[in-house]
Amino acid sequence: MTRTGRRRVVSGFDCDVLVIGGGIVGLSTAYALTRSAPGTRVVVLEKEEAPARHQTGRNSGVIHSGIYYRPGSLKARYAVTGAAEMVKFCAEHGLPHRVTGKLIVATRRDELPRLHSLVQRGRENGIPVRELGPAQIAEYEPGVRGLAAIHVGTTGVCDYGAVAEQLAVLAGAAGAEVRCGEEVVVVDRRPWGVAVRTASGTVLRARALVNCAGLHCDRVARLTGDDPEMRIVPFRGEYYELTDPSLVRGLVYPVPDPAFPFLGVHLTRGIDGSVHVGPNAVPALAREGYGWGVVRPGELAATLSWPGSWHIARRHWRYGAGELRRSLSKEAFAQEVRRLLPAVTEEALRPTDAGVRAQAVLRDGTLVDDFLIRETRQVVHVLNAPSPAATASLPIGREVARRVRAML
Repeated sequence: MTRTGRRRVVSGFDCDVLVIGGGIVGLSTAYALTRSAPGTRVVVLEKEEAPARHQTGRNSGVIHSGIYYRPGSLKARYAVTGAAEMVKFCAEHGLPHRVTGKLIVATRRDELPRLHSLVQRGRENGIPVRELGPAQIAEYEPGVRGLAAIHVGTTGVCDYGAVAEQLAVLAGAAGAEVRCGEEVVVVDRRPWGVAVRTASGTVLRARALVNCAGLHCDRVARLTGDDPEMRIVPFRGEYYELTDPSLVRGLVYPVPDPAFPFLGVHLTRGIDGSVHVGPNAVPALAREGYGWGVVRPGELAATLSWPGSWHIARRHWRYGAGELRRSLSKEAFAQEVRRLLPAVTEEALRPTDAGVRAQAVLRDGTLVDDFLIRETRQVVHVLNAPSPAATASLPIGREVARRVRAML
């Protein structure tokens, strides 16, 4: 191509960076790009009619401290810094939030070594942790029973939907554009950049592409021609609400099983005063399968055809059977909650909105434990960003923006 021809292609770009996905990570990336590289033309494409309709807007709103995550991992580093930044961001922009602290409670003797390991991990991650006995547990949460607990003071709650909306406003004020109702169906990579076509027929050309598609990030990666070497296996998290929120003052968690990325059924007093109970974790029958009645055969077939799904089933069938039982039986769910909060009855729980976790799974059945960000020519893929990604969204956005700027 002649020099003149190359110049003509560059002048024909619709933007410098195209971000696919209008959840909190995609919007944080747009915000970071406009702050770190003023004048960068950024367009965010979101397939829904408004941002934050999936993982961002369907969670318990916890600002995680980072205590659970392996020291040195992206999750540990970004959650610790992200929690402090999230509180500051909410305060600066008048968004609802509260630093409540939380209890992690051991209810069985075999959980005590794991609880002690969390104390050590918290200290390695620079998180202040206080160890509690049964009487001290009651000082924080009179209705909670346990053999021992730890108190993590830096945990809080906020409204991540409101945070995402504010990020969109700030990015927009700096020149970014958020286009909703635009699902990307074709990606064409060329030597000069990337072109995409949406379901509405819109065509956009950009110098670089960022894949923040969450539940669909592996599908988008394949549209670009890249093999992500993982698949998103969706797990639905089902929640209840306490009919009497006075039973819980703040946040109460069980001791998690390190073999799984799920934290177990916990109790979360949200910013509106309601107390969410959950989630459990059951396989969803669609990427956006928020109930047993939502089935998308093509997506289900893709999940079942991935070898990693069968490895998970064989390896963890006993754990999965327990989660399935609690999904189908409200009494079984209540029984699990009573380990922490003995006063809870089946009648004390009412169903509320479910969420779906986008869990990356490798071919051998390994559940990807850390955030996973990969670069290929002209593209940055965010391939695993479940919880605590909302907490960590500001540092994740900066890291993705840094990688994109290096490309440009």
